[in-house]
Amino acid sequence: MTPMLRPRAPTDDHPLTKLVLSLVAVGFIALFLLMPLVTVFWEALAQGMDSAIAALREPDALSAIQLSFTVAAIAVPCNALFGLAAAWCVTKFDFIGKNLLVTLIDIPFSVSPVVSGLVYMLIFGLQGWLGQDLRDHGIKIVFALPGIVLATIFVTFPFVARELIPLMSEQGRDEEEAAVSLGASGWSTLRRVTLPNIKWALLYGVLLCNARAMGEFGAVSVVSGHIRGLTDTMPLHVEVLYNDYQYAAAFAVAALLALLALVTLGIKSLLEWQFAGEIAATHSH
Repeated sequence: MTPMLRPRAPTDDHPLTKLVLSLVAVGFIALFLLMPLVTVFWEALAQGMDSAIAALREPDALSAIQLSFTVAAIAVPCNALFGLAAAWCVTKFDFIGKNLLVTLIDIPFSVSPVVSGLVYMLIFGLQGWLGQDLRDHGIKIVFALPGIVLATIFVTFPFVARELIPLMSEQGRDEEEAAVSLGASGWSTLRRVTLPNIKWALLYGVLLCNARAMGEFGAVSVVSGHIRGLTDTMPLHVEVLYNDYQYAAAFAVAALLALLALVTLGIKSLLEWQFAGEIAATHSH
């Protein structure tokens, strides 16, 4: 009697297929992620640790590091507040133009950062629409900290909102409506009901926003004016050093940027591992 063959499950692929797909995935990760990352640290330490540390202690490098942290310290909280307000507005209320607002939030994902920088130059530059009025009042936007902050806020503001909107849409409005029906104020509802339910998504959005703010190049390059020691952030300083054939110093600053990104990723992974149960409960709430 011929034995009946067990029907193959849709996901029960041939072992060779699994092996090939795994090798392709690992190969892409090694080629496009690990190899560049290893190269950055290898080149940064090519002349020794002392040389790399000296490059980071150089006055222009310290200025670039300080400016990058300053810009991130301003832009990230602004985008966290905007992202929370936008997500609350989109998920808790129905109004005309709601879909348009969601589309506008995604604009920085589709517009080149260089274009956004040029727009700020058109508006705030000396020959721009508001440039002469700003100059008459002694206000400097472009080629100064305010312009760099504005450009960074523009390219990073979708990150927090895009982390919060799907989760808050999934959670619905029932708990907020119940809190309001029991007499809670809007602020109390936000603080005691909404924020505890979205705190992990908010944290992830802030971490991603911070990583992008620290590494932004295109928009900042346009509005900064590349004033060495004054308006150069870390990515811009890397370009300046590389163009000056100071390769070891350029890779040292680049390695610091990469290290900050890895720390951000490590914090995110650590939180996911340590609070896995609570995060899963939040998403299934």
